[in-house]
Order: sequence, then structure tokens, then C-alpha cells
Amino acid sequence: MHPTAAPPSPPPHSLDRINHLLTHLLQSSLSIKSFTGRWQIIRSKLASLKSSISEISDSPHWSENPLLQNLLPNLLSTLHRLQTLSDQCSDPSHSVGKLLMQSDLDMATGWLCKQIQDIDLLLRSGVLRQSNAIVLSQPAPGSAKEELGFFIRDLFTRLQIGGIEFKKKATESLLQLLADDEKAATLVAKEGNISYLIHLLDLNAHPSIREHAVSVVSILASASEQSRKCVFEEGGLGPLLRIIESGSMGLKEKAAMAVEAITADVDNAWAVSAYGGVSVLIEACRSGSLTTQGYAVGALKNVAAVEDIRVSLGEEGAIPVLVQLLASGTASAQEKAANCIAILASSGEFFRALIIQERGLQRLLQLLHESTSSETLEHVLRAIYSLSASDSTSRTLSSSTTFIIQIAELIKHGNILLQQISASLLANLTISDGNKRAIAGSMGALVKLMESSKPDGLQEVVAKALVSLLTVRSNRKDLVRDEKSVMRLVQMLDPKYELVSKKFPVAVVAAIMAGGSQGCRKRLVAAGAYGNMQRLAEMEVAGAKKALQRLSGNRLKNIFSESSPNQSKN
Repeated sequence: MHPTAAPPSPPPHSLDRINHLLTHLLQSSLSIKSFTGRWQIIRSKLASLKSSISEISDSPHWSENPLLQNLLPNLLSTLHRLQTLSDQCSDPSHSVGKLLMQSDLDMATGWLCKQIQDIDLLLRSGVLRQSNAIVLSQPAPGSAKEELGFFIRDLFTRLQIGGIEFKKKATESLLQLLADDEKAATLVAKEGNISYLIHLLDLNAHPSIREHAVSVVSILASASEQSRKCVFEEGGLGPLLRIIESGSMGLKEKAAMAVEAITADVDNAWAVSAYGGVSVLIEACRSGSLTTQGYAVGALKNVAAVEDIRVSLGEEGAIPVLVQLLASGTASAQEKAANCIAILASSGEFFRALIIQERGLQRLLQLLHESTSSETLEHVLRAIYSLSASDSTSRTLSSSTTFIIQIAELIKHGNILLQQISASLLANLTISDGNKRAIAGSMGALVKLMESSKPDGLQEVVAKALVSLLTVRSNRKDLVRDEKSVMRLVQMLDPKYELVSKKFPVAVVAAIMAGGSQGCRKRLVAAGAYGNMQRLAEMEVAGAKKALQRLSGNRLKNIFSESSPNQSKN
């Protein structure tokens, strides 16, 4: 067994004793004739150690550092053991088994290497050069980066070299630092040994230290791009997924939060499949706590963005779980589940069929009715829009008066994205005349929307939706009675008005005039549509000549023909 007892503080003469033993071992090992290969390795280690001990001696505060309380006594014990082995190997009369001696030498060399590594770490951290290194106190808010960096290096030195109590205090201090200063995460990732921190996520780590380590890693993964990248590159994703799979409820929640944050970067999300994490996340969505479900479905949503992994989501049974979360999850989980379903529904018939099979459309329609979140509604509508590519779904939606009225209300009162998706649905569905009459009140909002140049494609779907609604005679009359809408249309027809592609208002005017109503014609002409349309016809804008003919009519032709002789006289 390794020598154990550690004094309360390193005695001042301990370095002298270590130096004396090192000098003696370096000399005596030269004359050893047995196991020469092993002793050659030991000598090189001893020479390196002698240099490090000399550096410690030159540090004015070495005797105050609590980490040396364990390091120096254990090192002294290892050197005593090596001295004993040196004496035995130098004594021809000493009868010890060859295999046993090899084992003893290898074990002592292992102790020596570990202690040299710890001493080198302590020296590199710079804590021995600072008198305040013996006090584990957090820098005040707003402290300089240099001071914070030193504090972080000190913490990680204690974390790697110290015993259980040192490790506990170090992780507690890290948590406190990250809680008090949101910008500290980037500096922790830069100055700290994140690889060692991730090593503490292992099941064999001390329970309380492991819990703290999971919390620290979770914060680092969520805090900044640099710290998140560091956690991923140091191999954090695999251990975090294992914790989601088999950890306690609290650890699962923190690990799931970290995985969602890590997978938000598409360059990281692909690795979930490599670690077998798709099934782990699906199970967390199925049976985890509400908090874990929220983070896990967010991670699944991130993974769904990776084309190569999408198929595995279907094969592993993600769709039934996602559909269930639409009804039973928290508001956050519902939003993320709807987002994930929208991504999958837009990626092909395979997923659309699965979603419809699991009654996903009904769940989406229910959530559309119940949710007040614009973000959730946006994802729900995107999913429904993608599902409407199926003929059966399109027929179901087209015949649902409740749904048609809902999207008409979103066109009137929703944000620009909700308005665009709702208009796209109106444009693509085959709606009955009765339902078109029911939502005539949305036409003014549609005309106003057509003035918006962003987002791309909005003007086109709005024009299509309007043309569809204007196939009903009463809707045409209602629109031209709306003076604001008529004036907007006329303004959009003006060649000087460049925000709108002219083919869209031309198509709307043509749809208004399709029934040949004299009342509609009069209102449009009175508002100035004829002159603008005439100029557009001369510019050969698509559909302008036909719309101009409808605006002219026989009566207008007579008026213009009567005015011609007078004009020629003048």
C-alpha cells in the first residue's frame, strides 16, 4: 500500500530531507546492475523532480501552501521506498523474486510520476509565488482579469491535487464565481482544466464533488460560445448523456440543460448520434421530470436540424413522444416539441405520414387554439403548413371553419411571421365560399400586409390569399367599400412606388373586376386606379393590360371618345 499519513503542515526541513534523498538516489542508482532499464527511467524522473523541488525552495511562500501538506510527506515516503528498493537491487545477497521486484519498482515509479505531475501543476499555476494563494477567497465583483485568472488557476490546482475537502471547496467556489459573474465562464474555460472537470462527471467520483462538477459543466455549456465549445471539445457530451441515462433526477436536469446548450451548435449536434444519445434523449422526453423533458426535447429539436440524424429520430420512436409533449409538456416543452415536429414535417413524406399517424395534426390544432405564445404558434403553423402537403390533411383543414377563422384572426392580429404563414395556408387551401365569406374581415389586413417588403415571399402569398377570397362576389364589394384598402391598392399600382412588385396589386385589382361589377369599377377608377394601371400596361407589367380592359368598360370608353373631339379642337 502507498504510505498515507499526512502532517497538518509541511515541516520546513522536509525539502532538505527530500533533496538529500534525491541526491543519494541519483548517485546510488548509477551502480545498480539489475533492472537497469527501469532504474534508468527512475533516474530521469528523479532528475526532473530535483529541478522542481529547487523551484519550490525558491518560492517564498511554499511552506504556507496547504496543498503541500499532502504532497511533500507522500513524496518523502515514495523516495524512502525507492531508497529501500535501491538497496535491495544493489545487494547481491538479497533474495527477492524477479517478478515481485519488477512489480514493486513499477508501483513506486507510478507514485513518483503522479507526485511529479502534481508538483509541476502546482508550479505552473503560479500560486506558490503569491502570499494570498493560501486563502481561498473569491475576488470582488469587477476585479481585474489577472486577479480572476489567478483565482481560477488556484481553484483548479486544488481541484486536481487536493483531497476530497479541497475538491469540494474548489467546486463550490467555482459555482459561486459563475453565479456571481456571468462573464466568468469564458475565463474559466480559458484558465481552467476543463478536461479534468469533465473527468469528475464519472460515476466513480465522490457524489458531492460529482454533483458540483455537473453543475459547473452545465453552466459552462450554457454561458458562452467559447465555454460551450471548450466543454464539447474536451469530451463533455458523452458523460453528460450517460448522466441523463442513469443519474439522479437533479443531475439529469443539469446534464440535459448542458446537452441542449451544446447541441445548439449544429457542428456539435451530429455527435449525439455517435454517443448513442438519440435514444437517451427520447427516453428522457418520455419519462424524465418536467424540467428534464424541456431540455431534452430542446436537444432533440437541435439534433433534428442535422439531416443525417433525422432518420434515426423516426426509427427510434421520437414522433409519438413529441406529439404527446404537445399536450402534456410545459409551455417551453410544447414550443420546442412543435418546433421539432415542424422541422421533421418539412423534411419529407416519411415524417409527415408518421406525424399524421400519431394524430399529430389534431394535437397541433388543439395547441393552436390553446397557446398564447407567438413562438409556439409560429412553430405550430409551420408544422401544419408542411402537413398540408398531404391531400387528406389539406381537405381536413380546408373544411374546418374553426381553423380558417383562427388563421384569419392571426392575419389581423398576429406578428409578421404568423401573418405570413397564415396567409400561405389561406393561399394554398381549397376553402368553401361560405368560409371565405366568414373571413372577409381579414382582407383589409391582407392588403396592408402586401405593402411589406419583408420577409421574402410575403407579398406573393398575400396576393394569392386575396385573389382566393375575391372569388366571392360579396367579398369583392366589401373590399372596395374599404376606402383605406382601396387607397393602398392604388398607391401600390403607382409605378413610382417601388416597395411592391406591381404584378401583385395588379392581380388583386383583376380579381376585384372579375365579376364585372360597375360599382367596384367606379370606386377603383375614382380612387385613381385607371391612370396607374394604364402606365403599368404601357410598361408591360404582367396582367396589367387585361386588368386595364376590365377597368375601362364600355361606359368609360364612351366618356373618353366624347372627350377626344374637344381635345383636338384645343
